[in-house]
Amino acid sequence: MQPTAMDTAMDSTVDSTVDNEEIARFAAMADDWWDPSGKFRPLHQLNPARLTFIRDHLAAHFGRDATGPEPLVGLKILDIGCGGGLLTEPLCRLGAAVTGIDAGAEAIAVARAHADQMGLEIEYHHRPPETLSEESGGYDVVLNMEVVEHVAGLPAFLAASAGLVRPGGAMVLSTLNRTLKSLALAKIGAEYILRWVPVGTHDWRKFRRPSELVRHLRPAGVELRALKGIDYIPTDGTWVLSDNLDVNYLMFAEKAETAGS
Repeated sequence: MQPTAMDTAMDSTVDSTVDNEEIARFAAMADDWWDPSGKFRPLHQLNPARLTFIRDHLAAHFGRDATGPEPLVGLKILDIGCGGGLLTEPLCRLGAAVTGIDAGAEAIAVARAHADQMGLEIEYHHRPPETLSEESGGYDVVLNMEVVEHVAGLPAFLAASAGLVRPGGAMVLSTLNRTLKSLALAKIGAEYILRWVPVGTHDWRKFRRPSELVRHLRPAGVELRALKGIDYIPTDGTWVLSDNLDVNYLMFAEKAETAGS
């Protein structure tokens, strides 16, 4: 899993969705990716709920047994904005052939090193989704987990992501809703009061309402099929799936088998 020629393909395209300020912010925290008590602690805590949602919906969509040892075997998954690989590794262990891409070189270096240490075969590349046009329709599943609130040009980013899903495939997204409650809890509370994440991690103005994601995905033939919230349980520091969409939420969407269907 050494760097390849494609990793130099961070082409300076006019329509780049990379927000350089966001990339620099995460680059400064790269050494903390696999520290469950470090700056990415919230993602470590979110992972069980995120994985349950992904596994169960993909198993239902592709006719698999979600309780089996490798329910995702045979599925080709692209994790966009994979960071240090917190989701790519468990998805690989569930049987999927996983590729992770990220616009941050430091995160990809961490992800490669950790996967090698764990003996996992995962493809990692330093590039944004708009540089993968040659792989159009090449994935059964595309993930956009905690990334859409950090990109430049949401419509272009989602269009590029949707173009990588094969007909009949699926997309899973998770992000923060733009509500007064999320401003109070996910921005002011998480950054300034509880210090869960470094100050400046999020820009509340870039939080995304579910309707905004749906509106940008629909032209690419990707339709919403399931929407769930995630609630924090302070008594034991865990996150659980819920019907409350006010702050964090997950979205499962399907791509039409044929155009116009």
